[in-house]
Amino acid sequence: MNETSSHADFAMNDHPSQALAGFAATLRFDDIPGAVVRRAEDLFLDWFASALAGKGARPVETIARFVQEQGPADGPGEVLVSRQRTSPYFAAMVNAAASHFAEQDDVHNGSVFHPAAVVFPAALATAQALACSGRELIAASVAGYEVGIRVGEFLGRAHYKIFHTTGTAGTLAAAAAVGHLLKLDADRMLHACGSAGTQAAGLWEFLRDAADSKQLHTAHASSAGLMAAQLASQGFTGARRILEGAQGMAAGMAKEADPARLVDGLGTRWALAETSFKFHASCRHTHPAADALLALMRDHALRAEQIAHVTAQVHQGAIDVLGPVVNPQTVHQAKFSMGTVLALVALHGHAGLSEFDAHYRDPAVVGLREKVRMQLDAKVDAAYPARWIGKVVVQTVDGRALAARVDEPKGDPGNTLTRPELEDKALRLAAYRDAASASEMRSVIERIWSLADAQRVGAFLA
Repeated sequence: MNETSSHADFAMNDHPSQALAGFAATLRFDDIPGAVVRRAEDLFLDWFASALAGKGARPVETIARFVQEQGPADGPGEVLVSRQRTSPYFAAMVNAAASHFAEQDDVHNGSVFHPAAVVFPAALATAQALACSGRELIAASVAGYEVGIRVGEFLGRAHYKIFHTTGTAGTLAAAAAVGHLLKLDADRMLHACGSAGTQAAGLWEFLRDAADSKQLHTAHASSAGLMAAQLASQGFTGARRILEGAQGMAAGMAKEADPARLVDGLGTRWALAETSFKFHASCRHTHPAADALLALMRDHALRAEQIAHVTAQVHQGAIDVLGPVVNPQTVHQAKFSMGTVLALVALHGHAGLSEFDAHYRDPAVVGLREKVRMQLDAKVDAAYPARWIGKVVVQTVDGRALAARVDEPKGDPGNTLTRPELEDKALRLAAYRDAASASEMRSVIERIWSLADAQRVGAFLA
């Protein structure tokens, strides 16, 4: 496979790992539709602000202290929460951890994968080190999204039941983005994917006891992917069939892997454009039911004190991830509690950062939380993960049974956040822990909206 191969050729390849790597290696900015470029800029801003919102969070600061102790005291990589500089490897590590804490980073429905938290930290740190242009950063990020999303779809629902896909598929996504910036050819990109895949990790068990592992998953995936690509640039080899091989990722981590998903629409279907933004500051599995409850309360002029019981009719993935959290002990664990999220939206109209911080343990929230249960709905489950449908049934204290359904939660591509809404969200996230002033954030926003014209990607914050 050489750089003159058309993207259509990759879909015909009988070696899907090779085809995917070849696509990531040969993608060029001019191949990417303008609407996808603009979406990439939207996602980059959303990620940048999410990373700033991780400032001061104990798990993030713990990883940042490790970086200070282990990494260089200076370097080309910008650590957003501290404004310190270090190597690209360690900058990617901290920025990835920070952007996955506030639960405001993006998600791709079909792969159940958070691409931004692993792709952008590695890509930005490498682009800053190599003095890359904005176009190069965008093209590399698109390559990372397209690879990571397809790997997540390939691994499938059974994988997600045990493994945090962002930690597993995310390692390959980061490798593809960095490999693209390093201008790896198709063969070396394949080796980078092999080295990334053998490091893929991330288990959901941490949810049961509110452990800090979620931030470690993104920190590891982003930095390990960066390392895999850098090693490949020096001739380090990795497994050529790391995804579909007899002892590859699918063999050990999935029950229903479909190799065809790895090459689905390469060059014609832009999976990045399918990615959703988060409106509520909680696990995305809670959003469909939250939006359905808000719609029900609005349509029936219902107040929280009129609610006797709420049944959230959900897909199995929501039960798998949210089910273990029955009595949240921390703000972060509360973001994985369906009852807490629905109680917050019922009482306060939004499950945002401030609502969680101020109210997740309020007696009124806890009382309403105990009135919520999840129920598997066959039709909702059949539509998942391509569609995340929200359905709720509310029993009122006066004996009524009310129901509501939302087909596209706020933030999905068909119900997306506009650029003014993204700007407002970014300003709120930057102000959340005083990570950046409003004027600084407006300057960042202006730079990101013109990222494709930037001759060099430098530091974003003084």
